[in-house]
Amino acid sequence: MNQGNASPQNAAFFALDRDLARASPSISVVTTFFNEEGNVRAVIDEINSALSNLDYEIIAVDDGSADGTAGALTAAKQVHPRLRVIRHGRNAGKSRAVRTGVLAARGVIIATMDGDGQNDPADILALLEQFESVRAQGVVMIAGERITREDTAHKKLASQLANSVRRRILKDDAADTGCGLKLFRRGAYLRLPYFDNMHRYLPALMRREGFGVAFAPVKDRPRAHGRSKYTNWGRFLVGIVDLAGVFWLMARARRPESVDEERE
Repeated sequence: MNQGNASPQNAAFFALDRDLARASPSISVVTTFFNEEGNVRAVIDEINSALSNLDYEIIAVDDGSADGTAGALTAAKQVHPRLRVIRHGRNAGKSRAVRTGVLAARGVIIATMDGDGQNDPADILALLEQFESVRAQGVVMIAGERITREDTAHKKLASQLANSVRRRILKDDAADTGCGLKLFRRGAYLRLPYFDNMHRYLPALMRREGFGVAFAPVKDRPRAHGRSKYTNWGRFLVGIVDLAGVFWLMARARRPESVDEERE
């Protein structure tokens, strides 16, 4: 596991989840779906199986699907009472779907994963274990990095190039920001500036706020149903604009050396 440096001010920030001190699940799993009818039931079944020994909830966000995803989620909800289903009236993109799920979540700890079946829910347990071992050091997020990529050679090459350029410019140490499997504190995420496609820059944005970030290997699996919603060219064009914007945000960030509350 590769661990990033945490800011000394983070001790004060651990009060950021005090509003969630009430009874709540120990973890909320936010899963986003867009035209993934064929994958819904298997993904929900696997999450429930993997987390059966934990106090958890699943929040499935249907991002304006045009196929049978909505019906498949309704059917899954009849079988899995811990499943909560939220629907967007129209497609708003992965970052907005993740944010919708995090805002609705009741848990202090959030795990995000894609609804295409390529993330293995069993890896959430490994991320949780690693998170517990480093949280006292100011780490608020464990970002999954895929060991192997179940994609075409063109997609792998494009991803490697994009990650290399982003890592060199933002110095976020992340080797695979496209991996949907991440674990983080809800309060820390909600401190980040929101913009479309922000999910690809979470390590850099977390560090911008002074939070510690660590990385851990996770599995990647081939799709069983459906197809990817992204193209290399589309990602490239959007990525240029996003990278410039995040670089500007990083350059404009200033943090206090410490944050202390005066007490009586």
